[in-house]
Amino acid sequence: MQVPAARAEEARATMVELFPEGFEERDAGGLVELAAYTERASARELLSRLGRVAETPVAAGWEDAWRRFHRPVHVGPLWIGPSWEAPDDGAIAIVLDPGRAFGTGAHPTTRLCLELLLDLEPSGLVDVGCGSGVLALAAARLDFHPVVALDDDEAAVEVARANAAVNGVDVEVQCVDALAGPLPRVETAVANIARAPVERVAERFEGRLLVCSGYLTAERPAPAGWQALDRREAEGWAADLLERPAT
Repeated sequence: MQVPAARAEEARATMVELFPEGFEERDAGGLVELAAYTERASARELLSRLGRVAETPVAAGWEDAWRRFHRPVHVGPLWIGPSWEAPDDGAIAIVLDPGRAFGTGAHPTTRLCLELLLDLEPSGLVDVGCGSGVLALAAARLDFHPVVALDDDEAAVEVARANAAVNGVDVEVQCVDALAGPLPRVETAVANIARAPVERVAERFEGRLLVCSGYLTAERPAPAGWQALDRREAEGWAADLLERPAT
């Protein structure tokens, strides 16, 4: 798919939803070209609303070729990468293969949330809308405890549990609608979802700190009773650290 630069962020967000296992991006002479492997005819219809879509038969050996698009991500001491890559010496490693749930560590919102988590003192943490569980896994590796991961998608819950087992971390994964069900009574929450649901989570979360992302730099969550402590931006995306002041 090729889109004008002005629609690149919208197209990236759509690609993340359609292809959580990953996609390729490159410059195409003033346009942004996004590509992914799929057999779903519905994907073409959805993408054609954003720009020009073309289909190209994949060459022999694509089953292995796609791996070169999934490279390790480095955020401070954290190394997040697929099982076929070797972690850096001395890094805090999180092994995460591309799969059915969003989150390989490569998306800017994930990296921004990790940056904010690295600056916090470890405490109890809940990951709301955990997807693959990457943020919960990172928190556990950074000595946050207890760590609870919530998602209302059973496939995501299955993937997050498998990833926790592979990495040998203690993360409790639950299939819960976090916008309706009870939230754990812990000090810190992380929610990489979208601005509106972030604000709904903030209204219900009884802890002190909220790391949130999933929205563009033009958006800024402002839930009642919370104050902004820090903000990070990258590639048009933003993440915020919010605090509920002591009463």
